[in-house]
Amino acid sequence: MRLLKTEESARRGILETPHGTIQTPAFMNVATCGAIKGAVSAYDLKSLKCQVQLCNTYHLHVRPGDQLVKELGGLHAFTGWDGPILTDSGGFQVFSLAKLRRIREEGVTFASHIDGRKLFIGPEESMRIQSHLGSTIAMAFDECVENPAPYAYSKASCERTTRWLERCKAEMERLNSLPDTLNPRQMLFGINQGCTFDQLRVEHMRQIAALNLDGYAIGGLAVGETAPEMYRVIEAVEPYMPTDKPRYLMGVGTPVNILEGVYRGVDLFDCVMPARNARHAHVFTWSGHRNLLNQKYEKDLAPLDEECDCPTCRRHSRAYIRHLFKAGEMLAMRLCVMHNLYFYNTLMERIREALDQGTFGAFYDQYRGILDRRI
Repeated sequence: MRLLKTEESARRGILETPHGTIQTPAFMNVATCGAIKGAVSAYDLKSLKCQVQLCNTYHLHVRPGDQLVKELGGLHAFTGWDGPILTDSGGFQVFSLAKLRRIREEGVTFASHIDGRKLFIGPEESMRIQSHLGSTIAMAFDECVENPAPYAYSKASCERTTRWLERCKAEMERLNSLPDTLNPRQMLFGINQGCTFDQLRVEHMRQIAALNLDGYAIGGLAVGETAPEMYRVIEAVEPYMPTDKPRYLMGVGTPVNILEGVYRGVDLFDCVMPARNARHAHVFTWSGHRNLLNQKYEKDLAPLDEECDCPTCRRHSRAYIRHLFKAGEMLAMRLCVMHNLYFYNTLMERIREALDQGTFGAFYDQYRGILDRRI
């Protein structure tokens, strides 16, 4: 990663990948099963300023199967998205969705949440699945621990995650050397764990930084701790993250969470929130967030956000979209998902512009109290 500029801890950079350049800071749009929930396709993402599509290793392994995706040309051919794709390791879903899971040193045995069949994923299996998917960036297989957790278990989990990361790195090097590998330049990001224990976080970050990976993520946050605790952990870990590698805060978050993350030195973000909230008539704007189901929007002919030029705001009113929700029309979800993704990607664009101009501090001060405000 090439750093163009910094403003205190905030970073402006360029990440070159096998599938194109990522301007950072950036938000990765979550296409869990190969599509954004809400009837938004990979082709729609081009008009929504998306730079990176994120797909879910666990879900695609369970259905339709990663071997089938490989036979069909990988995720790029399968979904139609030609830019960078990040696949998560499947670890979070194994620990959050799977039934009857059993953790061993080899990996995790669990029952599929779809049909209950017995499955196993360990570091090598996760790397093979992601290699079959042909993603740009693969995430290492880690153990996700809920907050709060006992210190002793958190420490043991960090140690296991480090051992698994070493196995992931070795397996990816092997896979990238094979003649039939879809993406022989697939990148590997390691994941920092340690719950909300600063000492564990720092120690673990030092250990995984020594492996000289393509990037590093902060995992295990936004899973039960408070926002101030999350910010404190980022501040503790950031000085120990390599400055020449991208930094990814996994599963975060609200527009203000992202603003605070950039302020503390994070480059990449992802979250299901913009699409999930949109499907429930909750939209983000430059004045705060609004619930379109409120009666006051019944006759409101204004766009979702007067400052927005997304395809939805250029063409449709709050009153019309509210009507679509009340009528149970799928178009309501599609229009709001497109707006929210456009808003998130525009937020990142404006953050990058502010960093380019040396005005990020003023931007941060202006919007940190606005973006999470309920209208």
